[in-house]
Amino acid sequence: MKLSVVIVNYNVKHFLEQCLLSVRSATKSLAVEVFVVDNDSLDGSVEMVQSRFPDVKLIVNRDNVGFSKANNQAMLLSKGEYVLLLNPDTVVEEDTFTKCISFMDSHPDAGGLGVKMIDGKGNFLPESKRSLPTPAVALWKISGLSSIFPKSKTFGRYHLGYLSENETHEVEILAGAFMLMRKSVLDKVGLLDETFFMYGEDIDLSYRIIKGGYKNYYFPGTRIIHYKGESTKKSSVNYVMVFYKAMVIFARKHFSSQHAWLFSLLIHMAVYMRAGLAILNRLVKTIALPLLDGALLFAGMYALKLYWETVVKGLDYPSIFLWLVVPVYVLIWVCSIYVSGGYDRPMRISKAVRGVFSGSIFILVVYSLLSEEYRFSRAMIVLGTVWATISIASIRWLLDVMNLGGFKLETSRKKNLVIVAAPQEGLRVLSIIQHSGSKTKFLGFVSPQRANPKDYDGYLLGELDGLEDIISMYDVNEVIFCSRDLSSNEIISRMLLLSKLDLEYKIAPPESLFIIGSNSIDDQGDLYLLDVDAITSSANRRKKRILDVGISLFLFLTLPLLIWFIKKPFGFLRNIFRVLFGKKTWVGLSEIASSGTKSPIRSGVITPADAVASSSLDVASIARLNELYVRDYDPIKDIRIIYKCIPRLGS
Repeated sequence: MKLSVVIVNYNVKHFLEQCLLSVRSATKSLAVEVFVVDNDSLDGSVEMVQSRFPDVKLIVNRDNVGFSKANNQAMLLSKGEYVLLLNPDTVVEEDTFTKCISFMDSHPDAGGLGVKMIDGKGNFLPESKRSLPTPAVALWKISGLSSIFPKSKTFGRYHLGYLSENETHEVEILAGAFMLMRKSVLDKVGLLDETFFMYGEDIDLSYRIIKGGYKNYYFPGTRIIHYKGESTKKSSVNYVMVFYKAMVIFARKHFSSQHAWLFSLLIHMAVYMRAGLAILNRLVKTIALPLLDGALLFAGMYALKLYWETVVKGLDYPSIFLWLVVPVYVLIWVCSIYVSGGYDRPMRISKAVRGVFSGSIFILVVYSLLSEEYRFSRAMIVLGTVWATISIASIRWLLDVMNLGGFKLETSRKKNLVIVAAPQEGLRVLSIIQHSGSKTKFLGFVSPQRANPKDYDGYLLGELDGLEDIISMYDVNEVIFCSRDLSSNEIISRMLLLSKLDLEYKIAPPESLFIIGSNSIDDQGDLYLLDVDAITSSANRRKKRILDVGISLFLFLTLPLLIWFIKKPFGFLRNIFRVLFGKKTWVGLSEIASSGTKSPIRSGVITPADAVASSSLDVASIARLNELYVRDYDPIKDIRIIYKCIPRLGS
């Protein structure tokens, strides 16, 4: 056995399938065994592997045992001369394995090998080559200086930015996404250290390979796509803390006690700085626009008050109007804008204006119910509505024009899409897009070879060699490659060639009902599926959260009455506070089965299956209920399910 490929999977079924298809193509001329270790996925990954890849050696864990332990499970069973640790969110070229093994065979001093990695937009990933995270190197990395000066031999050492990405180099650290190692070396230095939870096990093993007397190489002779799930989390507090823990474990293991103490001190300083910046950044992004709206609305109401007092002789508003009533008006307007989706990204002026009018109607209704002594001025409400409409619309337009803080207006213009495929596969993929509810605008097909336009129903734009010209001529934003008709080598080469154009790329696997492609494995918006998950929209997530809070408050107020109908009163009270603080949602998905994709829904107190009278639902039926709930989400569904399951709200 020449090669053992080990893939650890956790709830990324679609990426895993695409990865295994590319691995299958890359192993045709080699004696290879492929392991998939599933860490208790709930998205149907195990069933997919069993049905589509029966030749894969599948290890199913009933718990998420972590990255290191799962890889070790397969490596202990592996029989290959070489062992490859491969992430499920990758696509390899057809000759990746043969080229890498040829390099290793000709370099007996090589203990490990990494390759050139690109992300889902064709951009080079700097973590393809890394150096040892000494105290100084780790400090420059976590403080952000390595990002500011990536080419510096001092600050840019973490990713070795001063070394060419297109040349072979001896490096210290290999990336865990693609880590090819000699089995005899692993027998000598040991497997992954299971002490590491994340972000450190590859560093530790790479360093042990070097300490064992071998070399690690960066080899750009082949390329892989790595969708890179961590890319959206680099500024989060969680990432900073996990990275810190991994670095400290590494330092304590490999550095002297004196150096480990210094390393820990420096990392602590950097962590607090980065964590503080991450929290501040998140806070600013969340509240900046509502605060700006509130300030503009209050300033406008103050100016209108002064103006109206000069127009209407003898009119003098009491101080309570300016310092109590006006802030209440402003708060109602801002809350109404939020409920209407006026703070969603990208911004839509129509939603914000709708929120202003909804808030004004609410204010006028309440105003009409008040006694005369508290009715200060209906005219101020009307004038305030006019000012709010103008100012809210203007500030969003201005933020979009100035491109400040990522506040961009949603454009009604659809993305222009082309599909690179032979006729039969191209028409199949187009059908998936049309049925998925995608807002993209299909322009036409690009043929991998010479073809008759009639075979494409008249939608042929040209051939693959002219793809760049087609993109420029038709202002294309998105390209879908069909892997049935193009090799991974060809797809990756085209992505690298066109990376400067800032396009979005997707790959359509053969015989699959999904099209996947993303700059991040966590971005579900880049999946085209036949079933559209309505609950993933920002509007429905907001509605669900508002409904959860509203129902929790209602249940708390009616607790003296409902407590007689609840089976577990103390659990009921605990669940009310869990939902209020965002730890749970009242209605979530059943963990017994899944909807087929990862869901953003929090763990639920009850599930759609709980509302069904039958207590003998099989897994398939529960999975279907999950799918229908996610696909056709409506807040009214939650209310009906909760009403039917009131006795079980304490479970």
